[in-house]
Amino acid sequence: MQNKKAVLMISLGTPDSPGWFDVASYLRQFLGDGRIINIPSFLRFLLVNLIIVPTRTFSSAKAYKELWTDRGSPLKYHMEDLTEKVRKELSSTHDVFYAMRYKNPSIDARLEEMEKNGYDEVILFPVFPQYSSAANGSFLDYSLKKIANWVVIPSVKTVDQFYDNEDFLEAFSENIKKFNLNEYDKVIFSYHGLPMSQLDEVYEKGRCDDRECEDGVGGDNHHCYRATCYETTKLLVEKINIDPDKTITSFQSRLDSKWVKPFSDKVLEEFAAEGVKKVLVVSPSFTGDCLETIIEIGDEYKELFTEKGGQTLDYVPSLNSNDNWVKCIVNIIRGV
Repeated sequence: MQNKKAVLMISLGTPDSPGWFDVASYLRQFLGDGRIINIPSFLRFLLVNLIIVPTRTFSSAKAYKELWTDRGSPLKYHMEDLTEKVRKELSSTHDVFYAMRYKNPSIDARLEEMEKNGYDEVILFPVFPQYSSAANGSFLDYSLKKIANWVVIPSVKTVDQFYDNEDFLEAFSENIKKFNLNEYDKVIFSYHGLPMSQLDEVYEKGRCDDRECEDGVGGDNHHCYRATCYETTKLLVEKINIDPDKTITSFQSRLDSKWVKPFSDKVLEEFAAEGVKKVLVVSPSFTGDCLETIIEIGDEYKELFTEKGGQTLDYVPSLNSNDNWVKCIVNIIRGV
C-alpha cells in the first residue's frame, strides 16, 4: 500500500559511464549550473563548452575509469544501498526515493513519478551536511521549481543542512574511531572547496572575511559554508576527544586560487616539509565516497604527500550506507 508521504534524497551525480562522451556530458550539465559557476549565462556557456570541458574531460574520464567498479560508480551504488535501508526503516510512513542533481536517476524522472503517485507531503533531503548554494541550494532550487508546476502541489518540507545533528556526528565519529588516532602526527578535516564569492553571497552586509568563520558558527554566519565546516570539525574533534592542535581544517577540489583556503594539497606539502610523517584525512562534507575521496584523497593526495617526504596518508571512509547514517536520516525525516 502506498504511503501518503514521500522522501526524495538528492546527491550530486556521476557520469553514466567513464567513457569520454558520458563524462563530457556530465561536466557540461554540472558546470553549466548557474549556482556552480555564478557568472552571466552566456559567459558561463563559453567557459564551460569551449574551455573547461575540452581541456578537462580526458583527465576526468581517466580518473573515473580508475574509480569505476563492477557495480558502476561508488557514489551511485552507495546511494542505492542507502535508499534501500532508509526505505525499509520508513516503510510504514514514507515512500523513499533518491535522485542525482546531474545525470541519472534524474530529479525530473523521480519527481514525475512522485507527482503521479499523488503524495500529500514531500520531503526534499540533500545529503550534504553543510549548506552551500552550489549543492544544497541548487538541489532545492531545481526541485522546488519543478514541483511548482504540478497541478496539485503537496506540502513540501526541506532539509537545508545537518552538520550539527548528533546522529550525523556520531556516525562520522564511529568511522574515525576505527583508526588508532595516536598513530598519526596530524588529522586533516578536508572539505570540498567553493569560490569565496559564493561564501560572500550569504551575507546581507560585508563579506565572509569580515567574520571569524574559522572559529565556527556564531552571529549571522550560520549558512556560511566556511563557518559550518569549521564548526563541523570542532564538533567532531570534541566527539573523538583528540587534541585540537593536532588537527587542521582545509578545502580541496579547487578550480582557481580564489577559492576558500587553506587548500588541502598545500597543507599536505607544508606538513611534509615540516617533517610530518603520518596523516589521517577525514572528509565530513561527503556522505558518500566518490571521485573526490577515493581518487583525489586516496590516490593523488597520498602520492603527493609521500613524494614530498611524508610516509603514510590514510583516508577515513565516508558514511556511505552505514547503519548510523541510516539512523541519522530516519530521525531527521521523522522530526521534520
